[in-house]
Amino acid sequence: MKQFEIPAFYRSPIISKVKARRKLDDPRKQDFSPTRLQFSKVEFIIARHFGFCYGVENAIEKSYKAIQEHPEKRIFLLSQMIHNPDVNEDLLAQGIKFLQTPAGEQLIPFSELTSNDIVIIPAFGTTVAIAEEIRATGANIDSYNTTCPFVEKVWNRSQKLGETDHTIIIHGKHDHEETRATFSHSNQTAPSLVIKNMIEAEFLGEIMNGKKSAAEFYTYFEGKYSPGFSPELHLNKIGVVNQTTMLASETQEITDYLRSVLIQKYGETEIKSHMADTRDTLCYATNDNQSSTYALSETAPDLAIVVGGYNSSNTTHLVEILEKTIPTFFVKGADELVSINLVRSFNIHDKTIEEREFLPSNKGLKIAITSGASCPDAIVDRVMMRILELLQEPCTIEEAMERATF
Repeated sequence: MKQFEIPAFYRSPIISKVKARRKLDDPRKQDFSPTRLQFSKVEFIIARHFGFCYGVENAIEKSYKAIQEHPEKRIFLLSQMIHNPDVNEDLLAQGIKFLQTPAGEQLIPFSELTSNDIVIIPAFGTTVAIAEEIRATGANIDSYNTTCPFVEKVWNRSQKLGETDHTIIIHGKHDHEETRATFSHSNQTAPSLVIKNMIEAEFLGEIMNGKKSAAEFYTYFEGKYSPGFSPELHLNKIGVVNQTTMLASETQEITDYLRSVLIQKYGETEIKSHMADTRDTLCYATNDNQSSTYALSETAPDLAIVVGGYNSSNTTHLVEILEKTIPTFFVKGADELVSINLVRSFNIHDKTIEEREFLPSNKGLKIAITSGASCPDAIVDRVMMRILELLQEPCTIEEAMERATF
């Protein structure tokens, strides 16, 4: 696995040691059990996989290289590099400017770009139209394109499916940067449709089996299908791909459901002619992080903390997994841990910050901890250190590491 050159302040003294030990003991990533870091008053139960993935590290490395290699040039990011406020704020502090918001709202007109400028495409990628519009200005968008290789893998697979007359069903959030980019690329060669969840998949299933009309399709999926999409013509041969940060288990559930609809319609023996096997497009890092979070939830902790940006899709899904069985707090950093009795936690359902009671006691606590793929390990470190500070923990990090269970 490639080693990336990441600025030192993204690294961490605690988590880096834990990850190094786990990598040594389990190089093939077959063990998803968490690490246990035992202090006197608290035990941290740390997920096996979390934090920066390949695509994020690649994006950060390229962004800082652009800054270092071209101090004389204007450097722009199309939009947020990744969904983490600390990373984006540091890039802004380095002089990089954003051209758009994550929602696609223009901050700086593309017309102001020149051939002497560098534009960094973020890890989510971008649409075909936007790439062409920026390239027409003469700005350099190719030298530091940070589109995640696993996102590009989805695009390439979609293109091949289109060449064999498959319709592309994209499991994703239609307004997310990555899904907008994937939709843009897939509809170059194939009819394409974005569905968000099983509810929408089941509605689509009723279209496919004739229980709902084409008119209902166009109303329900308005703004989510490609031009010229015909439910009568384009739902008989499909392939399902996903926004790489979605729940992999939900993508598989949607795929299995749509497969069952087609089997009912055409029979088991004909299914290969009507549905492609696209399991190879699921992102390994998303799978590993989610599998590790399920394993974390099985340890029966007193509470769980998920660290990351509030607009991070992959982080939100980790919260969804944990909050089903465990009191879960979603924080962007250590500053949200106000006191031993109070934490500011993000509510993923109504998108608000809630002030909640925090640590239920000051002794014998078991706290599960993980973070999203765009969260630096150093921020997780600071969250852990803040908890130790609030508990007035007498045990040192070194002592806890000596008796850690890996």
